Amino acid sequence: MYLRVSRQKRADGREVAHLQFAESTWDPIKKRSRVRIIYTFGRAEDPAVIERLRRLATSILKRCAPQAIAAGDGQWRLIHAWPHGDVYVLGALWQRLGIAEIIAEVVGTRAFDFPVERALFAMVANRACAPSSKLYCHEQWLREEVRIAGTEALELHHLYRAMDFLEAHREVIEEALYFRLADLLNLDVDLVFYDTTSLHFEIDEADEQAMRGNQEAGAKPYPPLRQRGKSMNGRDDAPQIVIGLAVTRDGLPVRHWVFPGNTVDVTTVDRVKADLRGWRLNRCLFVGDAGMVSESNLQKLSRGGGRYILCMPIHRGGEVAEAVLKRPGRYREVAQNLRVKEVVVGEGERRRRYVVCFNPQEAKRQSRHRAQVLAELEAELGSLSQSPGETPTKRLCQLRASRRYGPYLKLSKRGKPAIDRAAVRAREKLDGKFVVHSNDDTLSAEDMALGYKQLQRVEESWRSLKSTLRIRPVYHWTPHRICAHVSLGILALLLERVAENACEDTWRNIRDDLRQIQLAELSSPDGTVWQITEPAEEAANRLKLLKINKPPPILRFD
Repeated sequence: MYLRVSRQKRADGREVAHLQFAESTWDPIKKRSRVRIIYTFGRAEDPAVIERLRRLATSILKRCAPQAIAAGDGQWRLIHAWPHGDVYVLGALWQRLGIAEIIAEVVGTRAFDFPVERALFAMVANRACAPSSKLYCHEQWLREEVRIAGTEALELHHLYRAMDFLEAHREVIEEALYFRLADLLNLDVDLVFYDTTSLHFEIDEADEQAMRGNQEAGAKPYPPLRQRGKSMNGRDDAPQIVIGLAVTRDGLPVRHWVFPGNTVDVTTVDRVKADLRGWRLNRCLFVGDAGMVSESNLQKLSRGGGRYILCMPIHRGGEVAEAVLKRPGRYREVAQNLRVKEVVVGEGERRRRYVVCFNPQEAKRQSRHRAQVLAELEAELGSLSQSPGETPTKRLCQLRASRRYGPYLKLSKRGKPAIDRAAVRAREKLDGKFVVHSNDDTLSAEDMALGYKQLQRVEESWRSLKSTLRIRPVYHWTPHRICAHVSLGILALLLERVAENACEDTWRNIRDDLRQIQLAELSSPDGTVWQITEPAEEAANRLKLLKINKPPPILRFD
């Protein structure tokens, strides 16, 4: 039996390769050998196929003694092989950004009985390469799936102690890392984008009392973190925490915060501005979403000459709805699918400057979506067999409480449900529109609109944390470990963003190409050789873009 590559040429000239598990058998009738296909794995370039093959190879090695797999004349034997390129690049970026040096400076003269920096890097690399629990990271990933120098003697409690150390010195490490990055990468920090998200826990009861971290984590007091609040991913039934993140224009995380789950977005701004004060952020311009807007926050952001760009919520009867959106004027196109119109309200000290932004493509999408919702709602109303004056049915109550159908539903004087056409017309007027407000008169309308649009950098970070880095589920329950878990995810996000900006591609694609670089343990008559395979073309191109040298062919000889 062997692994077979089947190549096919398509009509458009492309060549497609499939991996198949085949067996050579002897045909006694035709007096010749023939190939029997046992299983077709799929396309050779599919990451899922490669992952299945890796798992198959691992399971085979568990049943078959590695010493029985011979290479060449039997004098050299392959003991094991691991993907190495992704971990190698993460280690190179870890050193280039100075994270190892910063941790060493913070550790100082403290006598730890294990390498703290190596433990932290192992957990960050695990989050970027194969996100899992700390227990799996120690027992399986570090022992069976990768080889990271300096982690051979690490125990599980060492990982937890390293997390406690990170949480105790998180603010110092973040500040030192920011200044290191500002010099090394010449960060553009004129704009700082800030947003929050929620992270829920699979538990029934919320935390009831404040707790203190252990001595290793600085014994800091923590409020009850896991609380019920407004969930941003539809899990209002579960306790959660709120995470705030500030990023640069290039998507690099500057600093993060962990708040109790019942924290409202607008109440976080004051602490964020206070914590960023003194970080030499040049002319820092705060960019936030509509959830950050309140009269108190606007005053706090303006205090001391502060500047901001905020998306304004549109409330019925409010200034934005009445004085801004209803103001006549022509839009001018500033970018693809983006038109702007500047509106000034008031005079003198009460002068407020707004920019109405219109996205034609988004307007069409919202119109199609609303038409679909109204069609579904009409079908639902047609199925209700409620007579006037009768107690509303359970289904009607669900429709009125629904976020999808509720805004378009009304009850007549007799209690009969119907579609609210006035609400539909009001929504139609807002299709594709949003309003941006700023107190910086040096910014043009175009700068305000495009500056706010770049807030998507934070949204991209949330997507990476929740999908690629899989920051949840969270298996920790003490507040200092929860905060440390988030910090590890942010450090992994930083390494990902640096790699993505250099290669102009997603980390998932970069990681899959780099995994072609393998580390092999070979047994020879003179000892054990740890050899790294020559990078394939895709991996070599990634290393070139990252400006990282190829790994040495011989890593170690015992």
